[in-house]
Amino acid sequence: MEEARVAVVIEDEADIRSLLADVLEQAGFTVHTAMTGLEGIELVQRVQPIVTTLDVNMPGMDGFEAAKRIRASSTTYIVMLTARTEEIDALIGLESGADDYVTKPFRPRELRARIEAMLRRPRVHTATVATAPPTAAPVVPSTPATSHPETGWLHHKGLRLHPDNRITMLHEDELDLTRSEFDLLAELLEGGRRVRTKGELALMLRGERYTGTEFLSDSDARAIEVHMANIRRKLGESPRDPQWIETVRGVGYRLTAD
Repeated sequence: MEEARVAVVIEDEADIRSLLADVLEQAGFTVHTAMTGLEGIELVQRVQPIVTTLDVNMPGMDGFEAAKRIRASSTTYIVMLTARTEEIDALIGLESGADDYVTKPFRPRELRARIEAMLRRPRVHTATVATAPPTAAPVVPSTPATSHPETGWLHHKGLRLHPDNRITMLHEDELDLTRSEFDLLAELLEGGRRVRTKGELALMLRGERYTGTEFLSDSDARAIEVHMANIRRKLGESPRDPQWIETVRGVGYRLTAD
């Protein structure tokens, strides 16, 4: 059964709030709006939207704090909107649990396209088949994390992930991962020792296929780096002495050797 297209817009500026509502309604969403972070949190809990747009600069509770509180109780896709161009805003937003961010002023068509791309991301992870670019690291045979077909779990050194049930366990403890973090970790476990470039990972999060010709913006690259840093923090590992995820400098990431 297809999930209901319900959206929440949290924005204190009336004209932008109206524009966002119009854009989402034209995309087929039933839209609910709120003027403050606290109102927005309560609205998300009540209407259970599939998408939430959230302004960073709001009086009282800002968008970062609102995103953290929404993420604690909801799996809604969160798109942060910011009038500031500093990259730190985007990074803090992603650390707060946002799935994507857009800077103001924005093009309505671009916003709609990015939201539709998020919705194409499967709730059940499926690994992408990608072609490595010419600048990639030397090809290493892909040795996926140990898979147990009868249970569906992927294993690597005490780290277990179930793509269908979207559960991640480290030894006996369940990890609390955001949607993006789960999808990135699943992609790495599927790839094993094959290097996943930052371009592959960025497009995977948007539900798109990497061909090696796409342009990877600095913001996209930094977003992947922030997500990976958050995953490592939750795993309790250091990039200098990794137990599970290895950085291939200038290229991307892969699993550590067994």
